[in-house]
Formats: sequence, C-alpha cells, structure tokens
Amino acid sequence: MIPLSEAREYVIGSVSPRATATVPVAESVGAVLAEDVHAVEDIPPFANTAMDGFAVQADDTIGAEDNPVTLKIAGTIAAGAAGDIEVKQGSAVRIMTGAPIPPGADAVVMVERTKANDDGTEVVVDLEVPVGNHLRPAGDDVKVGDLVFSAGAEITPGHLGVLLSLGRTEVSVISKPVVGVVSTGDELVVGPQKLEPGQIRDSNRGTILALLAEAGFETVDLGLVPDDEAAIEEVMRRGATECDAVVTSGGVSMGDFDYVKAVLKRIADMRWMQVAIRPAKPLAFGTLDGTPVFGLPGNPVSSMVSFALFALPSLRKMSGFAHIDGPRVEAVADEAMARRPDGKTHFARVVWRYEDGAYRFTSAGGQGSHQLSAMADANGLALILDGDGLAVGDRCEMMVTGPQG
Repeated sequence: MIPLSEAREYVIGSVSPRATATVPVAESVGAVLAEDVHAVEDIPPFANTAMDGFAVQADDTIGAEDNPVTLKIAGTIAAGAAGDIEVKQGSAVRIMTGAPIPPGADAVVMVERTKANDDGTEVVVDLEVPVGNHLRPAGDDVKVGDLVFSAGAEITPGHLGVLLSLGRTEVSVISKPVVGVVSTGDELVVGPQKLEPGQIRDSNRGTILALLAEAGFETVDLGLVPDDEAAIEEVMRRGATECDAVVTSGGVSMGDFDYVKAVLKRIADMRWMQVAIRPAKPLAFGTLDGTPVFGLPGNPVSSMVSFALFALPSLRKMSGFAHIDGPRVEAVADEAMARRPDGKTHFARVVWRYEDGAYRFTSAGGQGSHQLSAMADANGLALILDGDGLAVGDRCEMMVTGPQG
C-alpha cells in the first residue's frame, strides 16, 4: 500500500491547468479568470442619489429639525434623466434613486423627511443634513484604472455583475475540462427490470455524472459497455477524443482480471495503486492519448470517496482553481467509532452539526463500502487514523461534503 499523500501527489501532480478561452461574460460563472481586469470607467459613472427624496444645498437645511424650512421645487429628475436642473440657494429638486445629482446640489434629503404642497411648487424639509448626505460620488465603487479582479479569481455572480457594469461582454478564462463517464460490465443493468442472478444495477455512472454536474463540469455520458474488449477500447478511445478527462469505475483491484484493466494496460499509460485508505483502496490513473483517465473502485461508496480525493481535485486543478479541495475542519465525535488497526486511514461517513462553537458528528450508519444509503445521509467524512478508533469527545479532521442538516 502507498500513503494517501503520495497517491494524491502523483495523481494531482500529473495534471496541469488547461488553455485559456474567451467566453461571453454571461457564461463565465464558475470559471477561473485568466486575465487581470482593470476598470476602464468609473462605477458609478456619475454622482447619483442613494435615496428617493430632494436634492438640496445642505446649508439650506441648517436647523430644520427645530424649524422646518420651505424650499421651492425647481423640477424632477428620474433615473436615466440628464440631471441638468440647477439647484440654487432656497430651492430643491425632486430626485429618484439612482438619478444624477443636479448641479448646485451637495446633499439629498430622503422623501420621508419632506412634505410637498399640493401643487408641487414647494417642499417642507424637517431634517438637517450634512454635505454628501445620501450622495454616491462618481467612482465610489470602482475608479478608472483600478485592478478590479486578478487572474486566478473564481467568477461568481457578483463578479459577473461587476464585469457587466464595466461594459465587458467577453472575458478570458481557464477552460474547464469536459469529463466523460463510462460504466462497463455484463453484471450491470439500468432500469427497473427484474435482476437476473449475479446482476446489479448501475448506480456509479449516474452518481459520478451528478457529482461532476454539481461541481460545475460539463459531462459526456459514455454509456454502459458490456464486457467486450473491442467495445471497451472503442468507448475509451472515443472518450479520450471527445473529452478532456475520462472517469471509469471498477476493475482496478490488484490481481483482478477485468476487461477494462486489460484494455487500459494495452492502450494507455496507467499506474495501478493500492492506497492506504478505507474505503477506496484500489485506484488507477494514467493517460490515453494525453487524456487523463481516472479508474475508480467499483463499490459505490468507494467510488464516491475516491472521486472526492483524487478525481475532483485534479479536475479543479485542470480548471485553474487555487483551492482544489473542499473544506476540512476539526470536529468532535459525539459517539464512539471503533475500528481495527490495519495501516489505513478510515473515512467514516458522518452527520455533523455546528454546536457550542465546534463541529460535532455522529455516524451516518453502515460503514461498508457497498452501503450507499449511509453515504447519502452523510454530510461529512471523518478521517479516523490507524488505531482503535475514536472515543466520545475525541477530535479528528473532517471533510465537509454537505451543508448542516
């Protein structure tokens, strides 16, 4: 067996960020910026009001809380208007949120502290306001020449909004890999039909496709292929041609004779590993015509754990992400979790909550590598180091795999 750290170093170290591509800003969320973004104009581009109200000269409101002042209404400025109505001493301009501050005004009084007369010629103000009240200067958010975002930033909806505010329609990003997923085996079936002796339903392919989609990757379902070397070679070569990475499950144990293993040994440059973890000990990784191939174990839980430890961080690295792993926290066991010494780190499926300033967890149920229902209930993986396990109150590292339930 090889240490987990060595296996991760080998697999993740074998992939590199992909080439850059120019994409529409509207399609960029979830990708990593490949360029520095500088502001080419101020945001906002002009001084404007943060409130509905009246644009005034602040000096005209001095003492207004004790002695309300009456100002002449010089006009109205709506959002999108030119805002060229001058505010002189003793006058005010009705103004709507986002509208430009008119010349001569240096403050805004919110509409709630004003009362206009019936004919709209005068307004009574009962609040003294300082210069700049509810006034947003030009460039208050971003100024011309500012470095807004650096290359390497993950584009979120917030980033998209700023890019659109700057007038950007396209942006340079690291291309995300398209990932193909394939299942093989005569024992696998899809659908509700009656199972014949020795048959099982194919859950891994759908699960991995869903995990990839959840992580923001475009996927190709390469289908379910029978135990036929020619068919397996055809689908693997197609996957290597059409996709930027391929994920398979099953047939990677040492000593197993499997059609996938036989084909990949012949046509790809693969390394077959036994990693010192449980579940997910068997792992294969290599390249086919330059395309990374991740060979995950066949047991459903093992497949998901192996995906989280090896495939997902590698794919995130290929996408240019600086942080390739999900969050890990120190957590407290709220129940004993025994294990036997076997030279491996165990990844226990747990349910965590945050309480009294700490992450606390209990078992999600059965810990067998075939017991997918407990994996479905889990929102974390507790790393139980080699030894006798955890007693109540013991602390360990935990991978957060889902939100608090």
